[in-house]
Amino acid sequence: MPRQGARILKNDTGDIALFRTVNDEVFAVRDACPHSGGPLSQGIVHGRRVTCPLHNWVIDLASGEAQAPDEGCAGTYPVRVEAGRVFLGKKTARSAGA
Repeated sequence: MPRQGARILKNDTGDIALFRTVNDEVFAVRDACPHSGGPLSQGIVHGRRVTCPLHNWVIDLASGEAQAPDEGCAGTYPVRVEAGRVFLGKKTARSAGA
């Protein structure tokens, strides 16, 4: 996965966007902006955030939360990277309703 890039993991419960930051941090977020469902995986990664390509909402990759003044949560998944492989956990309790 390229730095400041994303990949999509498709599954039966909805797509998950995997993001890699310039500092090699990896995050997993539901691939739908909380505003109107835009594909976050097609957004621009900057720092630990992604900007939705539809209406420019900024989403924090660690929490999935929209940044002020916008409100909402995309939902996140725990991630660990071992030997270049990405492992996802189940949705966090906070994002279970997302």
